[in-house]
Amino acid sequence: MKKEVRFLLSLLIVFLLTGGAAAQGPGPQHTDPVWQAAYWNNTDLAGTPVLWRAEANLDHDWGTGSPAPEVNADYFSARWTRYIYVPSPATYRFTATSDDGVRVWLDGALIINQWSDGPARTVSVDRALSAGHHLIIVEFYERTGGALIRFSWDVAPPTITNWRGEYYNNSTLSGSPALVRDDASINFNWGLGSPAPGINADEFSVRWTRNLNLPAGMYRFTMTVDDGGRLWVNDHLLLDAWREQAETTYVGDIYLPGGNIPVKMEYYERAGHAVAKLSWQRIDGSTPPTPPAPAPGTVIVDDTDAGFVTGGSATGWRVAYVGYNGRMLWTYNNDRIRTNYNWARWYPRLRAGWYEVFVYIPSRNATTTKARYWISHADGFTLRVVNQSAYGNQWVSLGTYRFRGTRDDYVSLADVTFEPRLSRQVGFDAVKWVPKR
Repeated sequence: MKKEVRFLLSLLIVFLLTGGAAAQGPGPQHTDPVWQAAYWNNTDLAGTPVLWRAEANLDHDWGTGSPAPEVNADYFSARWTRYIYVPSPATYRFTATSDDGVRVWLDGALIINQWSDGPARTVSVDRALSAGHHLIIVEFYERTGGALIRFSWDVAPPTITNWRGEYYNNSTLSGSPALVRDDASINFNWGLGSPAPGINADEFSVRWTRNLNLPAGMYRFTMTVDDGGRLWVNDHLLLDAWREQAETTYVGDIYLPGGNIPVKMEYYERAGHAVAKLSWQRIDGSTPPTPPAPAPGTVIVDDTDAGFVTGGSATGWRVAYVGYNGRMLWTYNNDRIRTNYNWARWYPRLRAGWYEVFVYIPSRNATTTKARYWISHADGFTLRVVNQSAYGNQWVSLGTYRFRGTRDDYVSLADVTFEPRLSRQVGFDAVKWVPKR
């Protein structure tokens, strides 16, 4: 009952302040130009207000001061009333920040209730509104100390369950997006038109992002664009066609380890027709075979293990999702020893004894014919040169050696192959030691 009395009192205040116009709502398709504000010299909005005035914005930080000479610096309260106009049905976000208490009514319903002492804090709520006028009443009280009240509303950001589409009114993805929306798929042929009201028909760009929950395996992504597009899959730039062009389709294959995989596609339209499409499929038979159980005592050091150490130029290393356990490193080759060459070592934890050493050669990103593996063992160093291009997802033996069982046991490989510089790819994957005696 008390809430209804307060609400009716607020309507009466609006009626008195505006000569009856606001009680019927403002003119068609308009939000009231100002807030109708009333202030009391108590914290309960009780009795007759000591001040009435119109305020353009509800955004006050009075600190330890007073809102006006007639109003106390502490122990005061206020009520603001205003009609807002909503042009079409939408969900709006209402946000109030206060020190001390605040409560907000929307069309007579209490939507924010932070009616308590406390430092500045912010509360937001989302509400679906029909087209037309809606009455907002904001109430506030100040006990002691700093006094602050802010209130605002805007269209709520969309709930994203599919692709987050960020649309820009330029071709460079610059600044803040003019539109953010939930796109069910990237399958657009806008022709000569615009993607949405408020977005240019030409000279626009879009960024789509989402996580795809995919099982492990090899996947083929297909991107069709007019004009430019580029695609990142699992933080790897898989397709790069960032240029003006007629409708063109691009295909890229990538091995994915499974789980939530981040995918990002960027697109821009210069002029003419606009097309942006993306699809993917798992390639049959792409799941890496489960390796057989290693012989007892076998030690494997993969490129993700603690025993794998790299050196050289950090910018020279690249990752590919292929090979042993679905991941490997690779670099382009050097033709001779340079200061920026890359190298890696695999350090096993062995018992002293004889072991056959194998290196895993993945099916791609390993095209050198002269990979120079050095084996450090109890009897010195042995060089074995392997034609990586001749193998695909295979273990290749480097021979049998006697090892100490110390930190001095390792296999080393560098990207120095003495082939024409940057003409080949050198793969760095797993190494295993199999006991022989």
